[in-house]
Amino acid sequence: MTAVPSFAEVSLRSDSPEPPVTVAHATQRIEAAAKAHGYTPDQVVWETPEQIDVKPIYTRADRDGIAAACAAIGSLVDDVPLIVGGHSYGGRQASMLVAEQPGLAGGLFLSSYPLHPPGKPERLRIEHLGDVAVPTVVVHGRTDPFASSEELAAAVALINAPTRIVTVSAPHALNPALTGVAALAADAVDEVILRH
Repeated sequence: MTAVPSFAEVSLRSDSPEPPVTVAHATQRIEAAAKAHGYTPDQVVWETPEQIDVKPIYTRADRDGIAAACAAIGSLVDDVPLIVGGHSYGGRQASMLVAEQPGLAGGLFLSSYPLHPPGKPERLRIEHLGDVAVPTVVVHGRTDPFASSEELAAAVALINAPTRIVTVSAPHALNPALTGVAALAADAVDEVILRH
């Protein structure tokens, strides 16, 4: 197996510089995107677990950063599948990127996927999941307000590749020190992604 070097010096930003976006410009782009898809601007803004509004203008830059990290890491390691993912918002952005760029990674790891805003199960974030075509491991806390276990299972069934849901008795934070979730997740990644 290839030794994995330090990635401390790897830039996580896209090589193509983007001009700064003004609030007015971002608002205009959000309104146009919402209207084009039959939504109101409020429907395309969502909250993080910390109750911070996230607008679509920022998510593209985040996905570009994930893509740059994947390219940098992928160029250094070629004998194991690249697994991309993240916790909550980071996992959602990684899943959207994998759906957009099918050859980007060999696996997807989603920790506490934010399926919908807490208390708003009608606002599912599943439109891209049918385009995910890599083995996927999803780690879920049974008391996570962003998805019930049943809602999450139905959403994960949309993924067109082998999947495994690891469920622990925990909230959105997963409480790794109390639940042993790290070992459970590692076993699932080994079985579903690395041995696939």
